Amino acid sequence: MKAALHLNLGQNLTMTPQLQQAIRLLQLSTIELQQEIQNALDSNPLLELAEDSGEPGSPASDQTSQELGASPDDFGDNRQDDPQTLDIDTPRDIPDDLPVDSAWDDIYTGNSANTAAPDDNDEGFEARSTVPETLYDHMLWQVNLTPFTLTDKALAVCIIDALDENGYFTVSLEDILEAASRLLPEAEIELDEVEAVLHRIQQFDPPGVGARDLRECLLIQLNQLPEKTPAREAALLVVREHLQLLGNHDQAGLLKKTRLTEHQLMAAISLIQSLNPYPGGQIGSSESSYITPDIIVTRQNQRWRVELNPETAPRVRINTSYASLVRRADNSADNQYLKNHLQEARWFLKSLQSRHETLLKVATCIVEHQRGFLDKGPEAMKPMVLRDVADEVGLHESTVSRVTTQKFMHTPQGIFELKYFFSSHVGTSSGGECSSTAIRAMIKKLVSQEDPRKPLSDNKIADMLLDQGIEVARRTIAKYRESLNIPSSSDRKRLL
Repeated sequence: MKAALHLNLGQNLTMTPQLQQAIRLLQLSTIELQQEIQNALDSNPLLELAEDSGEPGSPASDQTSQELGASPDDFGDNRQDDPQTLDIDTPRDIPDDLPVDSAWDDIYTGNSANTAAPDDNDEGFEARSTVPETLYDHMLWQVNLTPFTLTDKALAVCIIDALDENGYFTVSLEDILEAASRLLPEAEIELDEVEAVLHRIQQFDPPGVGARDLRECLLIQLNQLPEKTPAREAALLVVREHLQLLGNHDQAGLLKKTRLTEHQLMAAISLIQSLNPYPGGQIGSSESSYITPDIIVTRQNQRWRVELNPETAPRVRINTSYASLVRRADNSADNQYLKNHLQEARWFLKSLQSRHETLLKVATCIVEHQRGFLDKGPEAMKPMVLRDVADEVGLHESTVSRVTTQKFMHTPQGIFELKYFFSSHVGTSSGGECSSTAIRAMIKKLVSQEDPRKPLSDNKIADMLLDQGIEVARRTIAKYRESLNIPSSSDRKRLL
């Protein structure tokens, strides 16, 4: 074979670094975007936070809102609070030489940091740095306040260490005995002593903690109630001997087994329902996580206004002082350093602007299609898929998928992820389409309005939806019901 040179002409698609950066910023969530901007500010000296959104070249001065039905001249309502300043009057009559015994307050009576009135909204350092108390800490605090012997305290610590997040005792007494024997090898511990310490732990707060099962948890709480509590004895009888019938909602069986009247049984069940089956859940619960919406939808003058949330990302700009130092014909290392970072800063700002424009464009299209949802709620949701939005805004489906992932919209109906507005459809008897989200909302509404004594079955719900012109199979109703965490009709049956 002879070596030779051949000239071929072809085309291929290459993703430039700028395009890769734009795609990566597009799929970031709000928190991830803020971190990315902060990293860019730390690594690029030509980027800085924009204090004034009105300067040219700043992303803050670009289009951030759209009003459906309005002209392009009505776009771009940039909202930013005026910066607050603090004026301090500096006295001019401070002498150069102060007396030896004089204090600063004797000469200068202005406010200082130490004498300033505390801010009512300032929670203080201790409040901001407080760690939520866990169930283990709460139980250990009570153990330290209880007069235990050294052996019993070791057993108590082993027991509370075996409690799960709901406050239930999850191991056997033999395991506790073995663990305590390793801690105190010289002590002779009996199994009865372990059980006695467990009973003392079960009297701690919260009521019902340390129980080995649901029956024991409810019995502990009932026994801690005053003896004169109405229906207490009847509730003890039901929980102690007939908890399985109560779980099966077998009202006839309970009346027969307990020999209680219907009024007494209803009072006992009402008392049992007031108890907490998860006593440990109220201690050490995780802090609430709040969602910052990327899009804010409001109704103004009978029009829906879609705008970007100005608080989702810091406003950045190019530092004009450093940018003015760049010389085109200078090939020095310093000038090359500034030139490279200036190009990176321009790419970064352009990628940010592209992200904002794409997000606003997709959100506006979603609001345009889902006006019925904004006016009437989930029952008026229309079926919509990614392709519908992609074809209308002129983007690829993958781009729309990136835009709608982990992006949230604040509407009069609540805060929803953009993915929430996309759903499949089910045919209607009139030949139209109904969104699966709307069907879920209808199922939830029908279940909330049903008679607890005679809950609606899946077949009955399917028939009721068919009367409204929506053809849904029973298995589809069951699937939607399970996705809403709604139990079956037999489990929803209530005795009260």
